[in-house]
Amino acid sequence: MKYKVLIVVSSLIFFAACGQEKQQKQLTVTKPVTMEHKMKIEIWSDIMCPFCYIGKRNFEAALAQFPDKEQLEIEWKSFQLDPAMPEVPKYQDDMYMFVADRKGMSYEQSKKMHQDLIQYSKSVGLEYNLDKALVTNSMKSHRIIQFAKTKGLGEKAEETLFYAYFTQGKNLNDRITLIEFGKEIGLTETEVNKALTEPLYVTKVEEDSREAQALGAKGVPFFVVNRKYAIAGAQQSNEILQLLKKSFAEWQKENPQTKLETVQGESCTPNGECK
Repeated sequence: MKYKVLIVVSSLIFFAACGQEKQQKQLTVTKPVTMEHKMKIEIWSDIMCPFCYIGKRNFEAALAQFPDKEQLEIEWKSFQLDPAMPEVPKYQDDMYMFVADRKGMSYEQSKKMHQDLIQYSKSVGLEYNLDKALVTNSMKSHRIIQFAKTKGLGEKAEETLFYAYFTQGKNLNDRITLIEFGKEIGLTETEVNKALTEPLYVTKVEEDSREAQALGAKGVPFFVVNRKYAIAGAQQSNEILQLLKKSFAEWQKENPQTKLETVQGESCTPNGECK
């Protein structure tokens, strides 16, 4: 199911300028792009949501065609679809039976539904090996993602854990397995253990989920662009691209680049040159 949600919120405009005046020639300087001067995109997902991984690929395809991607700040956020799920649920090693049991459908119906999903994943370049997927509570994965974000590794954590679950069939409830993947992301064993034990990272996961619900999210993936527009579900890349262009054009009007008319005189540089 594809649909779009329009969210109207107040926007903040970050504007800063500085300059010095001396006698001599004039230069025009464009303010460098910083995190405070980028259009923000927030993406809520659950590592065990098949459409979230597909949505990630579609979003990446849209970004590849977006000429101003360097002026985007992208933040991945947590959304647990089933916080109450046991770490070792019934039918953990049989996703078809697990879904059939929860949704009250036949095993054959569940398998057909998942085969269609496998074909869909192939259309965006993903390989879903659902025959060997191990269903589990996703909190431990989210805790690691939250810690990885503090190191600027949020997107890499998402990609690594998506791949581990849907393609490799890894048990993302197993601490040793999570430590291995943490190292692949760029974390140390100590950092992974910290993510899995400190209550702060559970709090961050829960805060993200509440924030998404407050913005109108009914499920994931859920993309919020510039806190003005939202895309719910795994939309096609061309639809995402159109929204990026529309949002960015509006954002540019609200956040014009600062240009300085500079009169250049004698000065000293940090490397010790004075002229």
